[in-house]
Amino acid sequence: MPRIVALSDLHCGHYAGLTHPNWHVHEDRNAHVYALQREMWQWYRRLVRELQPVDVVIANGDLIDGRGERSGGTELITADREEQCTIALKALQQWGAKTYRLTYGTPYHTGQLEDWENRIAEWLDARIKAHQWLEVEGVTFDVKHKVGSSAIPHGRHTAIARERLWNVLWAEQDAQPGAAVYLRGHVHYHSYCGAPGWLAMTQPALQAAHTRYGARQCSGTVDWGLVHFDVADGQVTDWRAHTVRLASVRETAETLTCQD
Repeated sequence: MPRIVALSDLHCGHYAGLTHPNWHVHEDRNAHVYALQREMWQWYRRLVRELQPVDVVIANGDLIDGRGERSGGTELITADREEQCTIALKALQQWGAKTYRLTYGTPYHTGQLEDWENRIAEWLDARIKAHQWLEVEGVTFDVKHKVGSSAIPHGRHTAIARERLWNVLWAEQDAQPGAAVYLRGHVHYHSYCGAPGWLAMTQPALQAAHTRYGARQCSGTVDWGLVHFDVADGQVTDWRAHTVRLASVRETAETLTCQD
């Protein structure tokens, strides 16, 4: 029974992105960032061990963080995008999968004049496209990185349900394969919907909710983790989102003492 792991938004190169121990910030330099990077890598490695054997890994975009213009590069552990690609490669190689498939992330992170994720695909001997349709044991996965987000909790299903409907319309014109599972990244939260015969979801991210841009510009919850699927005989026989509540990003209230 083939097992598929789908992950997204590693943002390697950012201090809150998934980071191989060879690139961890030194504890003496920034103890909090070190603790966060260490906790994320330990959870990631635990999931790698628990989910073996894995046949297919789908890496759904924003594998590197890029130049970090919005924060002046101050949140990067390295601004060298080739080195960021190497960090992402090290993370993906942990699975030892037979097959890797990649999608392109957003140009802000992965290159506006070039596609840096091509390097990762080349090193993994993997196909990378903007939009992938992957059939495993008779189950077709529709995979693309970017999807619309929602500022309201109950609206998070709308964009991913719309993606499914567009595929149905394209398939009626015989222009796309009809799919059973729809995967989207980008929004850094896990939400899903479906009905008999189809399942659509936004994937959790592998970057922690600990960025300057997110803290100052964004609202809503962030989910850290990944998803796995087991498929056989044209059906998804089992699937699960493995989401983790990272202790290193848990906020606490400051207690103020007021005296006369």
